[in-house]
Amino acid sequence: VTWFLLGGDLYTAYTFIAVPALVYGKGAIGFFAVPYTILIYPILYLIFPRLWAIAHERGHVTAADYVRDRFGSRMLALAVAVTGIVATMPYIALQLVGMEVVIGALGFPAGGFTGHLPLIIAFIVLAAFTYTSGLRAPALIAIVKDALIFVTVIAAIVIIPAKLGGYGVIFASVPQEKLTLAPPQGDSLGAYSAYATLALGSALALFLYPHAMTGILSSSSGNVIRRNAAMLAAYSFILGLIALLGYMAIAAGVDKDPAYAAGFTEYGANFAVPALFLASFPSWFVGVAFAAIAIGALVPAAIMSIACANLFTRNLYKEFVRPDCSAADEARVAKIVSLVVKIGAVVFILAIPQAFAIQLQLLGGIWIIQLLPPILLGLYTRSFNAAALLTGWGAGIAIGTYMAGTQGFTSSVYPLALFGVTVPGYAALYSVLINFLVAAALTPLFDLMARRGASPAAR
Repeated sequence: VTWFLLGGDLYTAYTFIAVPALVYGKGAIGFFAVPYTILIYPILYLIFPRLWAIAHERGHVTAADYVRDRFGSRMLALAVAVTGIVATMPYIALQLVGMEVVIGALGFPAGGFTGHLPLIIAFIVLAAFTYTSGLRAPALIAIVKDALIFVTVIAAIVIIPAKLGGYGVIFASVPQEKLTLAPPQGDSLGAYSAYATLALGSALALFLYPHAMTGILSSSSGNVIRRNAAMLAAYSFILGLIALLGYMAIAAGVDKDPAYAAGFTEYGANFAVPALFLASFPSWFVGVAFAAIAIGALVPAAIMSIACANLFTRNLYKEFVRPDCSAADEARVAKIVSLVVKIGAVVFILAIPQAFAIQLQLLGGIWIIQLLPPILLGLYTRSFNAAALLTGWGAGIAIGTYMAGTQGFTSSVYPLALFGVTVPGYAALYSVLINFLVAAALTPLFDLMARRGASPAAR
């Protein structure tokens, strides 16, 4: 079940909608998702069994539990919990966008109130599912989801290329500027640095999300995590094949077909894969494929919202509001918070419309990666000062948000100027480096202040 739980909440609408949409719209830069998923499993294999061992020994259920125990700071644990909840909202928003696009592809009129019906339906389905299910239900449904995805992918990589004349014809149909990364020009590293930092930053951020932590900490042993890390690598191969659907959509010319004009007008590049399936498969199999995408969004969104609700009740409500709350009270609050998190996800969709759904996940990554210093450093040392780590977290959050804000929150790639050279890169990676530096620089200062009786309050 752990294999399907981790796979079920990590391979999502991101895989079937967001990545092919980016490849369709921007070309080769969208393939950063392939090395990103290749990198995450060595990280999972090498680092997280140690985290599981510490958490199992000390009774930690969440990342906030772990951070509080390792550094003795309630405020740092609070920052970890709040960050996890807020950063997950745009990730859930991505799943809702995936469900919205698939539901919209069934023929809802674009524009006006009816144009929002697919999003409303997606929200209601997700809310109803998570209200009645626990963690094991999404994990078991993930087994069905993965089976549907395997069937859909195999059909897509065999049938669609055959209809289009083969992969040679597909690649020949793609404009040259979308086939490869544009080489650096002048004093800018251009797409090269953007590609590399998007892959590395995304890999470092992924398993810090509350839902990923839930999957890891609910494993039965560290060896189970290692074994699943090795087996989950198979998903990277599948992701590469799915990303090629973006090129297939270009070759099929679905954006030029009047039958799909309304869908592209309403959803932009995110409509590429649904349009491709509608153009390539018989109606009965379109239903199978759309079910794979919809369940592929529903399962992880459910796990994400459940994880956020549990994080809130355990590390905020019970810790700071009602330490003596009953189990029934916890369950009631968790259901309310789960709904609030979903509403927050809808707010992200409506307040920050994205041409590419993948930006929602990248935006969440900017915030969640700020948990890397306390979580990673806590595995190997407890010598870092909690107030310094909290200050580094604040600096990372502020700078990462500022970098995304300068791009109107429609891109997470920030053009960093260094010594006369522009290095476009993922804001998450740049901001977490500053986070680390601030924590490292302030630790000796705050330790000295503590010895003199003037330590900053981080307890």
